[in-house]
Amino acid sequence: MPWIETVPYEEATGKLKMLYDRVKGPDNNVDNIMMMHSLRPHSMEGHMAIYKYVLHHSGNTIPKWFLEVLGVWVSSLNECNYCVDHHFAGLKRLLADDPRADAIRVAIETRNVDAAPLDDAQKLAMEYARQLTRDPGGMKEDIVIRLRDAGFSDGEILEINQVSAYFGYANRTVLGLGCSTKGDILGLSPNKSDDPDAWNHS
Repeated sequence: MPWIETVPYEEATGKLKMLYDRVKGPDNNVDNIMMMHSLRPHSMEGHMAIYKYVLHHSGNTIPKWFLEVLGVWVSSLNECNYCVDHHFAGLKRLLADDPRADAIRVAIETRNVDAAPLDDAQKLAMEYARQLTRDPGGMKEDIVIRLRDAGFSDGEILEINQVSAYFGYANRTVLGLGCSTKGDILGLSPNKSDDPDAWNHS
């Protein structure tokens, strides 16, 4: 059970019911992280908007599976098993290469990024995410220059930054309110990347 009261789908009314209907998956399932917002639906609306725009927008040019890798990495660094489990299932589905996905997870869990089956630029992006998560005040322009030199555009560097920052927020929402995966369907995500207002999960 979470540490605060939440409103189940069956009892939702008004704006909360409208938002639940936008974010729900099969069998009216609403992810527990969204239910954490049920006493303040406006914060759920803000959370879903930034989640969809940061991670699932067609304007992104970094592959979605790798954005999910960054999310799993940040969540692991923050010891947020909820987000690790959800987003690893998502990256595994998107990557469609189970042995590679499993090897990435092992590298994340052992904190051995060099062992991950990723290219050097992607490993550098993970180092950026690690620094931003563990030592945000110690960030220096040098790593942005290195990302640019590795082939990332400034817009892609912004994508890396925003995904890393979003998961810091999501992890703290989960960990600070006792959110668990009980009853959740792992790995669902908004299925229409070309429509930023399409929030339904499948």
